[in-house]
Amino acid sequence: MSNVVPFLRRTPAPRASVSDVVAVADDLFALLEHLQATSARAAAMGRPAREVERTVQNLLDAVTAVERALDCIGEGDEAGQA
Repeated sequence: MSNVVPFLRRTPAPRASVSDVVAVADDLFALLEHLQATSARAAAMGRPAREVERTVQNLLDAVTAVERALDCIGEGDEAGQA
């Protein structure tokens, strides 16, 4: 029994086509709109203020993450160099 692992060359990942990038960006924009609408509904909940505050803050954090993802898509390779 040998513990030697043979070296295998990885096949390069296929480059994303423009239509793939546009589809992902479109999905992210839809998600962004949904999160913003959900944040507005969460702010109007009849729950304790502390609970509403935490819920809305978490949703706003998710909005920020989606906006960053959209920035990365828009900037392409430059986003990883920042």
